[in-house]
Amino acid sequence: MNTLWCLIGCSIGDFGTIYYFQVYPNEFSTMTIMILAVINGLITSIVLETIILLKQMNFKEALSTALGMSLISMLSMEIAMNFTDYLITGGAVINLTVIPIMLLVGFITPLPYNYWRLMKFNKSCH
Repeated sequence: MNTLWCLIGCSIGDFGTIYYFQVYPNEFSTMTIMILAVINGLITSIVLETIILLKQMNFKEALSTALGMSLISMLSMEIAMNFTDYLITGGAVINLTVIPIMLLVGFITPLPYNYWRLMKFNKSCH
């Protein structure tokens, strides 16, 4: 379930950024837009995780836990989603065809690392 929450958080920032630049004409390169999408996806994932954790702990602990999530897991998810977008659309394009594929790839990508981390260290990424 934690990977799903991370995916939702990452997708909000990622898709929102790409959609914004898709709707409003700009001079940014596809690579710049995709890098911004990754950064915003990481930020929104941390914010969403913090909000969810506030049900279990105070704000400082929730934020600390959210920031302590595996950056490798989140980055792999973000990069995989954007690479999938690039392969299907040429990059920085959001449409109803690519979104489900991006979400599936984003969900599957960090699972091997998350499993390895859980088995080796008995510690989940979230």
